[in-house]
Amino acid sequence: MTVTDQVSDDRAAHRDLADPAFWQLPRPERLAAFARLRELEAPVLFTPRPGTARTSGKPFYALVRHADVMTASRTPKVFASAPGATTPEPAGWAKALFGNSMVNMDGAEHAALRRIISRRFTPRLLAATEENIGRLAGRLVDEMIAERPGDFMPSAASRLPLEVICDLMGIPAEHRPRIAAQIDHASEQVGVERRGRLRIPGRGTASLAMMQLVMARLARERRRRPQDDLVSALVRADVDGEGLSSRELGAFFSLLLVAGVETTRNAIAHGVSLLDRHPEQQELLRSDFERYIGGAVEEIVRHSTPIIQFRRTVVSEFELGGRTFLPGEKVALLYASANRDEAVFTRPDLFDITRSPNPHLGYGGGGPHHCLGAHLARLEMTALFRELLTRRTVIRRTGEPGLVDSNFDNRVGSLPLSMGPTVT
Repeated sequence: MTVTDQVSDDRAAHRDLADPAFWQLPRPERLAAFARLRELEAPVLFTPRPGTARTSGKPFYALVRHADVMTASRTPKVFASAPGATTPEPAGWAKALFGNSMVNMDGAEHAALRRIISRRFTPRLLAATEENIGRLAGRLVDEMIAERPGDFMPSAASRLPLEVICDLMGIPAEHRPRIAAQIDHASEQVGVERRGRLRIPGRGTASLAMMQLVMARLARERRRRPQDDLVSALVRADVDGEGLSSRELGAFFSLLLVAGVETTRNAIAHGVSLLDRHPEQQELLRSDFERYIGGAVEEIVRHSTPIIQFRRTVVSEFELGGRTFLPGEKVALLYASANRDEAVFTRPDLFDITRSPNPHLGYGGGGPHHCLGAHLARLEMTALFRELLTRRTVIRRTGEPGLVDSNFDNRVGSLPLSMGPTVT
């Protein structure tokens, strides 16, 4: 069989990952398609068909096995994030206007920016943040018990990560409602809409511009009057002269909000839904929360995989997964498939909070682009589930999660929920 014949057969037998309609299939069907792709000898090439989207999609190879995704992630000199790790790639004018995001950087440029940011996450700052997360989680669950909201997303899942990041950055309270309203708009730059076409690049431009403006003003203020927050630390040059410009700070803040808030809110929502659908796992977690919560958080992230994929561009010839990749070719790192790889995970479709080991790729496959916010996400999930599950308050879904069609993230739009009655 020729490569062309194989690709043609794969489209018929395994669905077409380049077709927006694929990402509107029920999630179990998509996961089944990934499983069939993992059985093939080599990665498959998918080519967007003319007329299926307003964006100019490029052919890409799907990396679906755990080992292949991890190797590509840890070989950045071959599999580059530049010119863009998402689809469609960011336009040149957008980079010039808003600054380049860390997810689209490589090499020394990425390492320097990551170093500046990482060095500001001091033990003292992280300790204070952990205490703050616990207080916030307690307050949000107090409000839920008192008010009995019908939707879990705005009442807790979205609010906790947003408030945590805004507190960490030092964002004044008066800006937060508007920022919260803009996050969803900015997130519309990637993914697939329900009407079956790729979302239009630039739709979130106004939202990004607003967030950049907020950060530019705050950066100027913190340079004049620094406070004990992350913005002050990031804009002040240290002994090595390292500090972020206003535009770099704006790009980082946009990434932190869209990526940090969105991924954590979705993981929390999927976690609540999974524990409700698996009462035996919820009961086990309730029986000894401190013993099982670490494994529960990792299994929630593995099972739900908040970020479905990122893209890479091949820089030099490289053998991987039974194929020789050539410079200029595109690959999709499908974390949603890697986290169900039967070669790594026993009974991968099973939700098991005691799963060990659990080498999931929910925060990336390692390497220089491993998620900076992984520790923060774990703290937030732990704190909120502690409040939800140790007060002897019963959590029940009153309907199915409202999932949003997307080829980028496993997004939950709504989660009907009831709290109570209190167990006596």
